[in-house]
Amino acid sequence: MKFLVTGGAGFIGTNFTRFLARQGVGITVLDKLTYAGRRENLKDLEEAGLIEFVQGDICDPAAVAKAMSGADVVVNFAAETHVDRSIEDPSDFVRTDVEGVRVLLEEFRSWKKRKLFLQVSTDEVYGSVETGSSREADPLCPRSPYSASKAGGELLAMSYFHTWSVPVIVTRASNNYGPWQYPEKLIPLFVTNAMDGQELPIYGDGLNRRDWLYVEDHCRALQSVVERGQPGRVYNIGSGEEQTNMEITTSILDLVGADRSLIRHISDRPGHDRRYALDTSRIKGELGWEPETDLRRGLASTVEWYKANRQWWEEIKSGKFREYYRQMYAGRLADSKEAGR
Repeated sequence: MKFLVTGGAGFIGTNFTRFLARQGVGITVLDKLTYAGRRENLKDLEEAGLIEFVQGDICDPAAVAKAMSGADVVVNFAAETHVDRSIEDPSDFVRTDVEGVRVLLEEFRSWKKRKLFLQVSTDEVYGSVETGSSREADPLCPRSPYSASKAGGELLAMSYFHTWSVPVIVTRASNNYGPWQYPEKLIPLFVTNAMDGQELPIYGDGLNRRDWLYVEDHCRALQSVVERGQPGRVYNIGSGEEQTNMEITTSILDLVGADRSLIRHISDRPGHDRRYALDTSRIKGELGWEPETDLRRGLASTVEWYKANRQWWEEIKSGKFREYYRQMYAGRLADSKEAGR
């Protein structure tokens, strides 16, 4: 079996590509190498001949045709993903997360040798869930440009199943964490800031709740979907371990050995969803998948990875990221300090 992994140089894509490489399958990675995609993540696999790397945009039909040649399975991670950035400028999100999916699907449905198109989506398409857990048949209610674009992409993918019988499956995963995650997201940002004695900017009261899924468990879930999933189905993937942003933050500080005085409450972002929660009974019942890494162990392992790979994230945080961080947080942190006086 041969896989095309789009967005394979990003966080989850990197982990899934490395997961597949351990199994000896054929792998082509297609990645545009935007700010969050790093070819260095896969350098050892590429040098060992375990993957073929194609730099290109999923919105470019020629690049997609080249990368998809001979693929049995397409796993699409390629997306603009950060909610904060989607609030600043939604245009790239619509282009990549919707139009890019269309280009991939058009090429995929033209291939005779095709087994599965797996569209990797997010629990954020359900919107904020105050009580209970979201099931796959629940209405979608995205509340940010990011989640709206992801909902559009997965709905388009499913339309290809119903219209042309293209074998499509959609997965909706909860908040992933683990190694190789770009340090704009909460856990790697707070781990690396705490290691350097920098402030940890928490939106609002810090009581927004998320289901936290270790990325290796997500990779195993995707393997189960590829091997045993039913085309035309949606599968929720989550750990069932909910914690608030504040709880995650204090755990990080304890693991790093940093003082809680680093915590700074800043003004909340617009439309910040209060809670996500997933009902995962379908993937457990139909495919036999269960998460193996509890949050306490996964978070400790993640902190150790960032400690051991300081050069990887220091290089990121010394570049364009520094200006982005200043734009996003400098004013809010200053306001927080002024309010605390």
